Amino acid sequence: MVPSLRKAFNASFTREKYEAFLTALNQPHPGAIEFRVAETPVFISREFGQKVIAACEAIIDVITDAGFRKLTENAIPDKDRVPGENDHSHFIALDFGVCIGPEGELEPQLIEMQGFPTLFGFQVFYPDLLREYFSIPENYSQYLNGYNRDTYLKDLREVIIGQAPVEEVILLEIKPHQQKTRIDFYCTQDYLGIQPVCITELIQEGKKLYYVNELTGLKTRVSRIYNRIIFDDLYAQKDSLGHFVDITQELDVEWIPHPNWFYRISKYTLPFIHHPYVPPTFFLHEVKQLPPDLENYVLKPLFSFAGQGVVIDLTPGDIEAISDPHNWILQRKVKYADAIVTPDVPAKVEIRMMYMWKDKESRPRLAINLSRLSKGKMIGVRYNKDKEWVGGNVCYFER
Repeated sequence: MVPSLRKAFNASFTREKYEAFLTALNQPHPGAIEFRVAETPVFISREFGQKVIAACEAIIDVITDAGFRKLTENAIPDKDRVPGENDHSHFIALDFGVCIGPEGELEPQLIEMQGFPTLFGFQVFYPDLLREYFSIPENYSQYLNGYNRDTYLKDLREVIIGQAPVEEVILLEIKPHQQKTRIDFYCTQDYLGIQPVCITELIQEGKKLYYVNELTGLKTRVSRIYNRIIFDDLYAQKDSLGHFVDITQELDVEWIPHPNWFYRISKYTLPFIHHPYVPPTFFLHEVKQLPPDLENYVLKPLFSFAGQGVVIDLTPGDIEAISDPHNWILQRKVKYADAIVTPDVPAKVEIRMMYMWKDKESRPRLAINLSRLSKGKMIGVRYNKDKEWVGGNVCYFER
């Protein structure tokens, strides 16, 4: 997206250099990276960076509004509501497609959002290592809003661990050592010292939770949970898990972030945001008349993740087949730009802008990012099989 940097990067790229980089990337935790890592990062000009940051802050204005919790009260399914909700989500991720604007210029368009953590650990390790193998200008950084590596890790520690003893803080997931994003769990453990724990490994005594600390072998109190559990995933796997603690009961723990925020800041929020860089979005049950250009819309289920259930090539028959329209949204399609020149065909880009929100602060702070390249209909592995210059990567923003 910065033509001179793109030309220089592509010209200097070699398969040998890329393979050496991947070898080094996998060395600390062999076999832990199951997703494809793209051959190239994305370079973001100051001009485009200002556009996407302005869009982010406008969305944060909605989330920080005094009426936001009341507005999103119906977002949380009754069966998934967890007691003890705190004042805000400690992590927010906003996903933007790099699209073609009305005048042919590049612009961001919001695709999805989540009040939930993403690769906040891996996105320190991976871009830092990338600089050792590829030429990245010094005035370009994966960090945003004035952060650098030291200040970012300091704030990440403050948000996740807070004032708790580090041994009383865990990363909670379902079968964490089998998750495709487990490299992030291991990087988080490397940086912060907190152990990934499966929900089946929790020990409950009254309202208190415990786990077995892998370093000491001792049963250890859990006072704070860095939460990575998604209920959809839990329900899909529950029959194979055996016994596990019901996390919807009242427990004497602090959630980082609280599970309710996964629903409050989600696809459910999109119809309430009105901005040039947010495509018009409607709750399906509130649509009285279908748009005449239905082919220019996508249909998304509210309560799913990783792109599951999205209907891209939409017809009236697809709408008629929906038995629970209150659980779906209709969103106007955006036109992804062929933004990244690669050795064969150009790639499309999605950028995830990642926020941390400290306790007692009025707003979250934009901190770091990740991005993904695609040459298929959608971003994701299933649409990019057997393709190169696609997969997970990072944006370096011009400072």
